[in-house]
Amino acid sequence: MQEYIAFFQENMILCVVWIGLVVAIIMSFVKSATAAYKIIGASEATQFINRENGVIVDIRTKDEFKKGHITDATHILPSDIKASNFGSLENRKADPIIVVCKTGQTAPDNANLLAKAGFEKVYVLKNGLISWSEANLPLVRGKK
Repeated sequence: MQEYIAFFQENMILCVVWIGLVVAIIMSFVKSATAAYKIIGASEATQFINRENGVIVDIRTKDEFKKGHITDATHILPSDIKASNFGSLENRKADPIIVVCKTGQTAPDNANLLAKAGFEKVYVLKNGLISWSEANLPLVRGKK
């Protein structure tokens, strides 16, 4: 036991970093297990779109959206989601909603807000539009 105490005292920064990493990993698992959305891949997203009347909600900026977006995607800014301005989505609460951002990093927060607003089936496209492009799926450019 003395060796552990001595090691901790001599390597305090290393031990604190290690404890921080363990806590971060545990928090990540807890967050994903209790999330109101599910993370899906590009193939699952296309199945939701084609078979279950799924709606793609693109939360990127207007300029990014114009450069290329998924066909029939609805463009809603994160600020609108936070303000509960869902526009045409309001009457689609029972349909699958797939939230898409550029890399998949900002979509989860917005997906949680949609789920809290009463949307029943909320999903996040894993790795965002990057995974869609890597799967060689089509993008519409310059419209909307």
